[in-house]
Amino acid sequence: MTPLLLTDIESAVRASWGADTCMLDSKDRWPPENPARDQCGVTALVLHDLLGGELVRGEVHVDGVRTDYHWWNRLGAGVEIDLTREQFAPEEIVTGGTVVARPPEIVRCREEYELLRSRVLAKLDGPAAERAVRPVAHATS
Repeated sequence: MTPLLLTDIESAVRASWGADTCMLDSKDRWPPENPARDQCGVTALVLHDLLGGELVRGEVHVDGVRTDYHWWNRLGAGVEIDLTREQFAPEEIVTGGTVVARPPEIVRCREEYELLRSRVLAKLDGPAAERAVRPVAHATS
């Protein structure tokens, strides 16, 4: 089995983003010229599936006021991966970075996560990549 390379994963994730994979409240205003916009939560979950490690959540501030949260991944030895960092305008400052437990069920963005996950796995040669990832966590309600 060929190992998954981080560059392959990054390319697959970036090629899989769309308005249909960003957060629900952002779908109508997702900018194709800034494809990473509002993709951080689902991207962090898919990377967690593929690479393990920890989920990290920071706060996005504009003029000192929290306007949103930002998600990324931390692997062993403190290596951080943030494929959506470029989404922010200069006035949007990401602060903090707290490790957050992965929810046992993905409820809020389940459809977007599953769509992104399936696209990424297909680009990574589906069955080989599927063996390397954790099962999808479904909501029960």
